[in-house]
Amino acid sequence: MTKQLSPAGIMALKEALCSVYWYKSELRGFLQLCLSNPSILSKFNWENYKRQIASDIVDYLVSNSKTHLGDLTKICYEICKIADFSHLNPLDDGPQKVEKARNAVNQLKQLVEPHQDLKKEQDNIKHRQELAARKLRENVAVRQKLETIKLRYMTLISSDNAQSRGFELERIMYELFELFDLDPKASFKNLGEQLDGAFSLDGTEYLFEAKWQKDLVNKADLAAFSDKVKTKLENTLGIFLSINGFSSDGVAAHQAGGASILLMDGGDLMAVFEERIDFTSLLLRKKRYAAQTGNIYLSYYQMVAAGRG
Repeated sequence: MTKQLSPAGIMALKEALCSVYWYKSELRGFLQLCLSNPSILSKFNWENYKRQIASDIVDYLVSNSKTHLGDLTKICYEICKIADFSHLNPLDDGPQKVEKARNAVNQLKQLVEPHQDLKKEQDNIKHRQELAARKLRENVAVRQKLETIKLRYMTLISSDNAQSRGFELERIMYELFELFDLDPKASFKNLGEQLDGAFSLDGTEYLFEAKWQKDLVNKADLAAFSDKVKTKLENTLGIFLSINGFSSDGVAAHQAGGASILLMDGGDLMAVFEERIDFTSLLLRKKRYAAQTGNIYLSYYQMVAAGRG
């Protein structure tokens, strides 16, 4: 995840932590359950005032957001779920403390709603990926078909006929889409536009194009495909497969605001064939990352390195 908490959101989180947990022991117990690495709590002086401790911890997580943004999201998510503040009633001025805590949580909810939505979507994607992986393991026929498709793909690697290799790659991808129930459409022409195919996923239509050439796919190739996609309905995206990858200037030119294509390379395809990730989960990860960052080219290996695989 890459969305940062706003300055107002940071202040609201600190206030909510102080208001909901009156005792430092309760605050520490809550944070231990939320943090991916609870040992970081030992970095802080728990003899200090509670407000200072909460502020120091949040500031630390924010300043190290590359590592701890997920922890911040988890803390916000769990705080915003709290609806029962009765534990504050026995304290002096209990009703006032309850009201203060409730207001602090409501304020936080208004400021971090995008992060809550993202957490829910991440959970949904993770759940879907686990189901897809289990489905693949349990369906022998599916795994056998995937292996057959993989073997056909591997025979193309030594082929010198670029044209026939390209046609065969289209057929292979059609069968792969079909295997994952993506309602594929074969290669077609529309008003002079040549497309290698299309498929559907979660109500989104994807136009597909593939190239297997020695050179990296460049800015002009991506521009031509992007233009085809942008002439279609709003719920249409494009997936461009280049077995040997893309030029850096081409990627940079098409990942600014309003990008409508996602990029996939031969390494991604092999990860699917080797059952390290199913095609549907791969695509959803790419789509989510592009929505968060604008980066349309997240490879499977980058997902694994960043802990997204």
